[in-house]
Parts: sequence; structure tokens; C-alpha cells
Amino acid sequence: MTRVLLADDHQLLRQALRRALEDAGVMVVGEAADGDEATRLVDELRPDLVVMDVTMPVLDGIEATRRIHRSNPALPIVMLTMHGEFELREQAARAGAAAFLTKDSAMHEVVSTVLETAAGSTLSPNLASTILADFSNLGTTLPPRPNESPLTKREEEVLQEIADGYSTTEVAARLFISVKTVKNHLASVYEKLDARDRTQAVLSAVRIGIIRIA
Repeated sequence: MTRVLLADDHQLLRQALRRALEDAGVMVVGEAADGDEATRLVDELRPDLVVMDVTMPVLDGIEATRRIHRSNPALPIVMLTMHGEFELREQAARAGAAAFLTKDSAMHEVVSTVLETAAGSTLSPNLASTILADFSNLGTTLPPRPNESPLTKREEEVLQEIADGYSTTEVAARLFISVKTVKNHLASVYEKLDARDRTQAVLSAVRIGIIRIA
């Protein structure tokens, strides 16, 4: 059973999220009303996933995500906010968020995103669009493919599949390799691109022209 920590300063929203997640078979192991409490409870409760509001007192959700991700890089964090601006999506991606949703999303969409993220789905469509928006906002285009890539052909194939939104299990099936082999390739990609996780690896690879996002 997936163990989730909820972090939001609005108690009614936390209660609604708890009910929806528990109805879907998720165990809510704790609730935090601010970012500082969220970082402390992650260490104390060791959840499988965190649902994090962006705007909170004491410590905001972006900084809390950054701190949690630094010490727990494998822990997925789903960001929730009232706003959908590019800047917040970019900050969420750079802080280490695995997915990003606005609070006007339907509750079933939030639950679905939590379940898919916990199951190993990778780059969310919102974060993928953030990468493209990053270039358009800067008035630049995606760079051409370099003559030499730091990645092997197979590592590029794996990372491209990840960028296209496939989970580790799906990548293994699509490339006819084992899940363990996919994870080994990803570990090598992280090291070569100096990335902490899949989101950072995709960001780096897009920026240097190794992969593309549709």
C-alpha cells in the first residue's frame, strides 16, 4: 500500500485529499501545515510519496521540496498550487517535483496522478511542457544534436522513452529489456549528466540536444 504525506496549510483541503486518497486505497501516514513540518515528517514517517502545496507558511513548498529532494532523491513529490504560471512549474521541476497540478484539477485527477507517480510514472505532461516553455520564454529554440553524446545509444533510447512519459516497466517492455537493465541505464545516465533524478536528466539532455520532447 502506498504511504503518502500531505503538506498543505488548508485543513479542509487536506481532509478532502485524505478522504479521496484513502478511498483509492492509499494510506495517508501524516499531514503537515507548513513546509518545515513537511521536511521533518518525511524523515520521521518515511512516506512513499509527498503531496506538497506550493504556498505555505514558515517554509514554502518549493524550498521544502528542494530540501526533501536533496536528502531523499528517490522520493517522488507531487506539487499542488492555486497557480499555473510557467515560473512555478519551472521552479517545481528544478526543485525536484515529479508532477505538478493546480488546485482546480478534479479530485480524481489528483488521485490518478498520485497513483501513477507512486507506481513509477515519470515526467508529467506539465513538467514536460515546462521544459519546452523554458526555451520559448527565453526566445530560443531547442539546440541541435551535438556531434558527440556523453550517452550510449541505448542510454539515449531509455532517456527518450522516459521523456515521452513511460514508466520504468513500460520502457523495459517497449525496448525488450529487463526492468533492472533500464534502472542500470538510468543510473549511468544520471552519473554522466550529473543529474539527481529523471526530471533533471531529461532537462539536461534536452538542453544539450540529445533528446527531444514533443
